[in-house]
Amino acid sequence: MEENNNNQNLNFSNFESKWMMEWAKCGLYKTPEILNSKDKFYCLDMFPYPSGSGLHVGHIEGYTASDIVSRYKRMKGFKVIHPMGWDAFGLPAENYAIKTGIHPEITTDQAIKNFTKQINSLGLSYDWDLEIQTSKPEYYRWTQWFFLLLYKNGLAYKKKAKVNWCDSCATVLANEQAEGGVCERCGNQVIQKNLEQWFFKISEFIEDQEYKGKNIKGLLNGLNDIDWPESTKLAQINWIGKSFGAKVLFKIKSGDGEYNLEVFTTRPDTLFGCTYVAINPEHEIINKFSSEISNLEEVNKYINEAKTKTEIERTSLNKEKTGIEIKGLLAINPVNGQEIKVFVADYVLSTYGSGAVMAVPAHDERDYDFSKKYNLPILEVVSGGDIFQAAYIGDGVLINSDFLNGLRVEEAKKKMIEWLSANKLGESFINYRLRDWLVSRQRYWGAPIPIIYCDKCGEVPVPEENLPVILPSDVNFKPTGESPLNSSESFHNVSCPRCGAKARRESDTLDTFVCSSWYYFRYLDPKNDKVFADIEKIKKGLPVDIYIGGAEHSVMHLLYVRFFTKVLQKYGFVDFNEPFIKLRHPGIILGEDSNKMSKSKGNVVNPDDVIKEYGADCLRMYEMFLGTFEDVKPWNTKGIIGLRRFLDRLENLLPKVNSNDNNENYDKLILELNKAIKKVGNDIEEFKFNTAISQLMILINVFYEYNSIPKEHFSKLLLILAPFAPFVSEELWSKIGNDFSIHQQQWPEFNESIIASESICLAVQINGKTRGTIEIQKDEEEIEVVKKVENDEKLKNYLGSKDYKKTIYVKNKIINFII
Repeated sequence: MEENNNNQNLNFSNFESKWMMEWAKCGLYKTPEILNSKDKFYCLDMFPYPSGSGLHVGHIEGYTASDIVSRYKRMKGFKVIHPMGWDAFGLPAENYAIKTGIHPEITTDQAIKNFTKQINSLGLSYDWDLEIQTSKPEYYRWTQWFFLLLYKNGLAYKKKAKVNWCDSCATVLANEQAEGGVCERCGNQVIQKNLEQWFFKISEFIEDQEYKGKNIKGLLNGLNDIDWPESTKLAQINWIGKSFGAKVLFKIKSGDGEYNLEVFTTRPDTLFGCTYVAINPEHEIINKFSSEISNLEEVNKYINEAKTKTEIERTSLNKEKTGIEIKGLLAINPVNGQEIKVFVADYVLSTYGSGAVMAVPAHDERDYDFSKKYNLPILEVVSGGDIFQAAYIGDGVLINSDFLNGLRVEEAKKKMIEWLSANKLGESFINYRLRDWLVSRQRYWGAPIPIIYCDKCGEVPVPEENLPVILPSDVNFKPTGESPLNSSESFHNVSCPRCGAKARRESDTLDTFVCSSWYYFRYLDPKNDKVFADIEKIKKGLPVDIYIGGAEHSVMHLLYVRFFTKVLQKYGFVDFNEPFIKLRHPGIILGEDSNKMSKSKGNVVNPDDVIKEYGADCLRMYEMFLGTFEDVKPWNTKGIIGLRRFLDRLENLLPKVNSNDNNENYDKLILELNKAIKKVGNDIEEFKFNTAISQLMILINVFYEYNSIPKEHFSKLLLILAPFAPFVSEELWSKIGNDFSIHQQQWPEFNESIIASESICLAVQINGKTRGTIEIQKDEEEIEVVKKVENDEKLKNYLGSKDYKKTIYVKNKIINFII
């Protein structure tokens, strides 16, 4: 049938604000009482830092996805928990205060008001009764409580640690502020400085542990129990950096007697090929043997230069490795007694292993490049490569290695460790890259650390009944080399909780990652002033069913929040081990020029402008239609115009609804409607929003083939559209005479028997040989067919690791996998 284009297009500005007020007035998205853990669905966004620039289109992608899922789950009968809050402490607000003199609390509250307005304009179905803000005393009181929980259980401690320091600004800098060894504020060189710092003992939770009859799964093993992207799991595994190897003792030859230099290596099999050792610039042997080092002045100069570099710079894979020989010292290779040179090199860190490495240039790319640069020996001990061209790091047979000759690498590792242990020259050892979490910051805008220092009693925790320790307002923001809290007289006017003597508070504040490590608990009980969250509410509401946020948080935030959860499980506060059952990352949205959006490039898309011109639903659907949820994709204004046209076409169907001419054959419409109900629902569950919208477009085309449309069928169309376009669906639902609100209706059922009439039995071949069949829908797309084969219990075994070269698909007949 011809499409009717005479109707006025949707005037979204007339009804978006109307429905926004109606939803708020009736508390449409208020979280229902959770009676048990089976009927709840906790959908959580990574809460934003409320910057002055407001929401960007990257925020909206993730928030729209979570809103679609939340709306769908409500329609499916779940009691949905869908909160929003603010990660409000942090350095940007403090820097702005230093620059302008405006208190961070003022600018933060202003930003939150703007964010809230923007969020509501998008029709996002958050329960604002659950709102939290980490910079409010009623929240950070419990952040401080968590610090005390860790402190009292030996999991929070203080020690000296290296920080990035700028003498010109007299302040500590984060790694991000010291890129290239230069202060981002003033351009001066940054140095490494030792300061007393607070740490959380996250390393204690790397591996599984038993505690009072409970098995607490560690940070490594717990990853097996959650539905997270494999890339994110791998990032956490790599950050933890579990390495199996051996400690090896190299004797240092000197006139002042012997010294055992301890080295950790993952390749003890290559010990016969070790031609030098390298130590970190902070290693104790430099001072211990300073009188014997003939080039001490040169060594000290190199060490001072190393202090200006951050750890990121020192260990960068792209950076040329540097070092300097320590003349006057020689190490003894324990396996053959050969004397080898000792170097100090900045790529060796004091925090990894024992701060010293054995170098085997023939079988390590970094050592190979270093040896070429300094003309050091390269001795092949594993066959299989060409050491004249490059280091060989693969498997092979040991050569030039005495009692290891003829063994393959893994067998040689075991035998070498046995030999070292028997001769008391080493032992097997597991090393971890992960270090304890440094949580103290010499900053103002953060939660004060609840510790008091007394000359008589020493380090004293603030009693829980005295929390919160309030962040003072009489503070000078100008950097002085110490925490701004040092300048507050009111803050430090305190008595010792134990003896009553005059004392002084800890002036450091907590890393903002501490605030975000437990916030998902507080959403369940945001106004509780007795505990961080009621235990019964935790049991019914947690763990989180789906967590949505940027992949840039794959390591730090997600590792810390898992650590907090495991601590709470250990000490009996929760009965689960992992905080987030499922995790999904939205992809980055680029500018229209396919570059990352930035003000300097002039390619930033302001969501407020898009809403004003095209409407909120159009923006929501466009971002979901751009491509696969987790992929990087560029913005395209032409595309958003197409989505606006799609919504206009929907309204243009209204004159056909409830027509008196109901004598048409609706078999095709009923079939396509049933298929759409099933597919759109499944696609929402699988975060395939783009294909769900495609299905809706196909369905609307079918509706246009009819002169009249029964209200029942059009209502079902609106119901499956509702999670994507809440304003338009509510408006049209009302216009065809349905009761308020569409968002309180059930998701329509589909008839499987009707859909089955369109199903096909498809032959599946592997390298041309038929291995089985699968059931598909007529004309189903190749990408969907491939996924069904990969998930089939029998057929996936033939595919192995899915590393096939290509597929050949003949629609509705056969699919052949070439492996």
